[in-house]
Amino acid sequence: MKHVRLGRTGLHVSRLCLGTMTFGLQCDEERSRAILVVRAGKVRYVGVSNYLAYQLARAIGRSETLNLVRFDSAQPRHSLLFREVERELFPLCQEEGVGVIPYNPLAGGLLSGKHDRTKPPADGSRFTLGTAADRYQQRYWQERMFDTIDELAAVAADLGVTLPTLAVAWSLSQPAITAPIIGASRPEQLDATLAAVDLHLDDATRERLDKITIEYRRGDAGI
Repeated sequence: MKHVRLGRTGLHVSRLCLGTMTFGLQCDEERSRAILVVRAGKVRYVGVSNYLAYQLARAIGRSETLNLVRFDSAQPRHSLLFREVERELFPLCQEEGVGVIPYNPLAGGLLSGKHDRTKPPADGSRFTLGTAADRYQQRYWQERMFDTIDELAAVAADLGVTLPTLAVAWSLSQPAITAPIIGASRPEQLDATLAAVDLHLDDATRERLDKITIEYRRGDAGI
C-alpha cells in the first residue's frame, strides 16, 4: 500500500475505505496492510463500502479475534428511495459505534426532481454517463419511483424548500447516519444540499415521509 499526497490540495487522508471486493480472507490481508498505515499515522480510520450487515458483523468479530484493524465506518447506498439498509445494517452500526456515511442520498439525481418520466434521461446525468448508466436506470428510473417523487415534491413544497434540500435533511435526521456523501456539478446544486443543514424536520413531517417511502424498506416495519 503506497502513501502519496493528494496533488496540491494540502489535504490529509483521514479515512481509508475498502470495497465489497475485499471480503473474507482478502479482507484480512488488506486490513493487515491497513494496520501499518494506521500505525504510521497516514490515516486515522478504516471503513468499508457496500458491506451487508452480516459481512460487517463478521469483519468486526474477526478484527477482535485476529487483532486486525477495526472498521470504524460503513458507506452504504441509502436514500428516501432505497431504505433496505435501515433494517439490519443501521442497528448494527449504532450498536458497534460504526459511523455511517451513505452515498446516493439523491438517488443518483432522481431526487433532484428535475427529471421527466416522459422523456429519456438527460445527457450528462448519472443515467447516461459511463458504464454505470444502465445500473442507475435499473435502480431508479421506474414509474413507481417517479410517483413517489411527485409525493415527496409536495412535501418539499409545503415546507418551502427544494426536493434535494428535503432529501438531504431527511438523511441527516437519521440517528444512525454520521453524514451523507453529496456531490455537485454546479454551485447552485451545492447550495440546495447545504441548505439541508438548517432544515429541521418535525415528527409529523418524518412520519409523512415514512408513509410515502415505507415500501422501499422492503421487509422492515412489518411489510
